[in-house]
Amino acid sequence: MAPTAIRSRNGCSNLNILFLTQTYPRHPDDTSGPFIRDLARGLVRAGDSVTVLTPHAPGVRQRWQEEGVQAISFRYAPENYEVLGYSRSLSSDETIRVGAGLVTPLYVAAARRALNRLLSGNRFDLLHAHWVVPNGLVSAPLATRVPLAIGLHGSDVFLAERPLIRRFVGRALGRSRLLTGCSPELVDRVCALGFERERSRVIPYGVDTEKFSPGDDRQTSWRDQLEIPVEAVVGLSVGRMVTKKGYHILMETLAEVMALDPDFHLVLAGGGDRLEELESAASPWRDRVHFPGAVLRDALPDLYRAADFFLLPAVHDAKGNVDGLPNVILEAMASGLPVVASRISGIPLAITDGIEGLLVEEKDPARLLEAVSRLVGNRDRRLQMGGAARARAESELTWTAVAGRYRKAYDEALSGPEVS
Repeated sequence: MAPTAIRSRNGCSNLNILFLTQTYPRHPDDTSGPFIRDLARGLVRAGDSVTVLTPHAPGVRQRWQEEGVQAISFRYAPENYEVLGYSRSLSSDETIRVGAGLVTPLYVAAARRALNRLLSGNRFDLLHAHWVVPNGLVSAPLATRVPLAIGLHGSDVFLAERPLIRRFVGRALGRSRLLTGCSPELVDRVCALGFERERSRVIPYGVDTEKFSPGDDRQTSWRDQLEIPVEAVVGLSVGRMVTKKGYHILMETLAEVMALDPDFHLVLAGGGDRLEELESAASPWRDRVHFPGAVLRDALPDLYRAADFFLLPAVHDAKGNVDGLPNVILEAMASGLPVVASRISGIPLAITDGIEGLLVEEKDPARLLEAVSRLVGNRDRRLQMGGAARARAESELTWTAVAGRYRKAYDEALSGPEVS
């Protein structure tokens, strides 16, 4: 169980923090919600206590501890119907899956019961509900028992703006002391639903700069596995094959991209609802455009090391859904790769155009082609930008630095006035 008392270190009170999330890594190789786990670990390393409450799913234990973080799962339906979270709730991240919609009331009731049990047996200084929908809504009635913070991560904002949900979101925001988000846009959109901008904080995600680091050479197992020559220039993208990642924009200019250099190879790693469609669009270049599918987290560092630059042409989809700050961009930076990405949401928090990479307007295939061409044919530019990306990751974007910013936000929220 979580500790019931606050410790003291160097005259500063350490906090006992409770996270509620619907996505948390189910095993060390899982790519679902690693930023929640890594933030929790960063806070624990600094002396705080963190308990994570997450829904059950196949492969999720009832209770476990890793690197000082206590994790507890709760059941909310028979296992075959536990379909919320872990990137399963939305179709192409654009519409709620029918099953997820039907089981949501069961999730809300079960999550609230689990929170009540934890709050009855333990003293927590703060409850951080990650994803305003559903977890901000779940937690709001309990704000009289424990100070509440709400964290934004992307798809939850798209859901919060839906007419039938907006009123409930406004009520939840009214009971929260703090709003955090990895993107200025996400925070601004939710503040427009009823939260004081002065009590919000934009904090980027972090990255493990030891795990994700440049390689000594490019002769890795990934090049051998994908049959990519050692001398070839490789562009890499990692992400779920859903609309907001913008891979369909890349497909619009793929012929021109592949014509830049006959030895250029492109690797698009990830699974998702649009994978088959993208594979079909790239079929004329199947010997040089590679789709290895979803990649286990422990295999990702070597995949980055096999590449020469990273690209993610992210977009707002037709419903306004957008990523906050994709972790893969930070992982690429830590791996010493220059980044080509869209100038949207939280991406400019990490990438300065012309320094760590190149930023382009979203949904602009011509500008995307121009940016890719500037890197494919210029090794010195790639090395210079990649070095700058690695340096920024090490100086500003470690989980130690990011957890420190969250801790400061928690302190300011807890020292401020209570909310009704």
